[in-house]
Amino acid sequence: MTELAITFDDVQAAAGRLRGVAQYTPVLTSRTVNELTGYEVYFKCENFQRAGAFKFRGAYNALAQLDEAQRKRGVVAFSSGNHAQGVAYAAKLLGLPATIVMPTDAPESKLAATRAYGAEVRFYDRLTEDRVKIATALAQRQGTTLLPSYDHPQIMAGQGTAALELLADVPDLEVLVAPLGGGGLLSGCATAARGLKPGIRVLGVETEAGNDWWLSFRANRRVKIDPPETIADGIRIQQPGELTFPVVRALVEEIILVSEAEVVAALKLLLLRMKILAEPTGAVAPAAVLQRRVGPPGSKVGVIISGGNVDSSLLARLLI
Repeated sequence: MTELAITFDDVQAAAGRLRGVAQYTPVLTSRTVNELTGYEVYFKCENFQRAGAFKFRGAYNALAQLDEAQRKRGVVAFSSGNHAQGVAYAAKLLGLPATIVMPTDAPESKLAATRAYGAEVRFYDRLTEDRVKIATALAQRQGTTLLPSYDHPQIMAGQGTAALELLADVPDLEVLVAPLGGGGLLSGCATAARGLKPGIRVLGVETEAGNDWWLSFRANRRVKIDPPETIADGIRIQQPGELTFPVVRALVEEIILVSEAEVVAALKLLLLRMKILAEPTGAVAPAAVLQRRVGPPGSKVGVIISGGNVDSSLLARLLI
């Protein structure tokens, strides 16, 4: 069996680095949601994380391990938004320069926040240009460290600390549900959850339009799709990660698909009934729970709301 990119010890070490730096985000419940679903649901609210999403965890964990020479040269990252903000904010806290390669159609709120944290932004066209090639060339020219958004052991381990906290608060969870983009969050959380509770069921969720993981699970290999048109901009990924795929394949039971309409309905319910602002990607995993697709009635379910960085204009259109 191929050795996986991270271990439970790596996630625990990341938790030590993040202690007192990352927010220990709240776990919220809703009687309404429990009645609608038949589950006992616990929402891990990473929308309250620093920079507004779980991505800060992995970014800080990785950047905190750079040596002094690497810190002086800085970091380059590529992201549609939340990794950009996480890296920019972590870099600001650690006092190192950051350049972020972002798509021209990145949400305006995420672009503005990335710049506000002090990062330089370089744009690319997601339909015609390769962000990895652009960022790699930039890092080589500048002599800086390239920090991928998910396919990196220290990123994966940092993201897994969200599940460590959730299970510390609700140790008798039976199911853990998280969204799937590149797989950094789910690979880290699956490693943490299965390390603490080997029998826990771990499920990933993506949209029907961005079904690269769903296809990859069935083919037992990394399948690449066309750039997906989905409202969940944080999971517009074409192919599972090289490092994340083996971890998710080994530790995750199933990949669930949700429709665009189901994501919007979940976002609305979270906001209007629970007063939780989630971005569309943050509503992907809750959508699967609200559609009762994650287990039998009565299951004790933990679900990760991955972020809350949504443009006000998009939010207004969705709420009409």
